Amino acid sequence: MKAEQITNPVAYHGEGPCWHRSWGGIRWVDMLAGDLLTLNAQGEVDRLHVGKIAAFVRPRSRGGYVVGLENTIGLATSAFSEPVAEPHFWSDPNLRFNEGGCDPWGNLYCGSMAYDRTEGAATLYRVSPTGERETVLPHVSTSNGIAFSPDGTLAYYNDTKLRRTDVFDVIDERLINRRPFADSDGASPDGLTVDSEGNVWVAMNRHGKVRLYSPDAAVLTEIELPVRLVTACTLGGPDYRTLYITTSRENLDDPEPEAGALFATHVDVPGLPIAEYGG
Repeated sequence: MKAEQITNPVAYHGEGPCWHRSWGGIRWVDMLAGDLLTLNAQGEVDRLHVGKIAAFVRPRSRGGYVVGLENTIGLATSAFSEPVAEPHFWSDPNLRFNEGGCDPWGNLYCGSMAYDRTEGAATLYRVSPTGERETVLPHVSTSNGIAFSPDGTLAYYNDTKLRRTDVFDVIDERLINRRPFADSDGASPDGLTVDSEGNVWVAMNRHGKVRLYSPDAAVLTEIELPVRLVTACTLGGPDYRTLYITTSRENLDDPEPEAGALFATHVDVPGLPIAEYGG
């Protein structure tokens, strides 16, 4: 399978695609520029600057969005308004948020990484709809994609440094019994998403592809891209059968013309509406 380039290379480090009707379709982040990117009805990309870092974006159930900033989250009350930053999660200048996602009950999971990529320096946090924060995983290296099975009983997660995708059981809205789900064959597993049949799409960063795993971790298919730095994916569109894929040109010594563009392809199994933050 191949993916079609649907934008110019508009991002230095594109990440975190998320499809939602409130902002007109697909939105993603230009992470290190601190911008939210939205593909509008005219096929152009609108850019909203939110801070030094824009790590991830998810819709809020009450309207607006939540965005990961450098060392906190920001809350906006409408799809295109600027966010208001919450109190900082930490004071260490070597850390920043990197990726996040929501569970079916409105909790936000957001993870960090070190600018200098120190192993074990990062954390995966859980933020409840009422704003309580707790540590889910300490000693993470590069916290990346997180998504839940259609019935909410499993959670899939990438700490990229481990070169594998892990899975948790979900009991009483808590992640327990972490274990390996699928090996990445040397790639850097980055963002991920789960479709309506429980299959798991994983962006295989540095290997230029997105891989689809069945619920029992069998490789079902791979989508090849013309760039190495494939960062994340999500399912969207009116029927949730469009797989959107973000890419990056961060620190590329040998520039690739398409790096930083948004790609898309049609898939047979639809996704699910994106889980919203309840806060």
